Amino acid sequence: VQLVESGGASVQAGGSLRLSCVASGDTIGRYCMGWFRQIPDKEREGVAGIGSDGSTSYADSVKGRFTVSQDSAKNILYLQMNSLKPEDTATYYCATGYVGGALLGPQSYSYWGQGTQVTVS
Repeated sequence: VQLVESGGASVQAGGSLRLSCVASGDTIGRYCMGWFRQIPDKEREGVAGIGSDGSTSYADSVKGRFTVSQDSAKNILYLQMNSLKPEDTATYYCATGYVGGALLGPQSYSYWGQGTQVTVS
C-alpha cells in the first residue's frame, strides 16, 4: 500500500484546508485509517481516525473543527480542517495498515505517507 498526502499550505488563523490522502495498492474502505500530525521534537499524535465500519474518532483538540471522511470509490481519505489555529501547525500524515489498538495510536498502523505541511499563522 502506498499513501500520498496533499493539500497542505500556509493559511491564516480561522481559515480552512482540506487534506487528501490517495491510497494505491489496496481498497481503503475495508480498513481503519488515520490522520496524524507531528512537529519537530514532538511525538506523532493522532488527529482523526475512521474505522472499517465508518465510525470516526477525533482528538479533543480538533473536535468540532476537523472532519475525516473517505471516498472509497476513489480510494481517497480526506481531512477537512476548519477554524484553524496556530497550534495546528504541523506535518500531517495519513496512515493505514491497521494492526490493532487505539484508532488514534501511531503504533496501530504500519503504512504511512510522506506527509504534507500545514502552517497556520
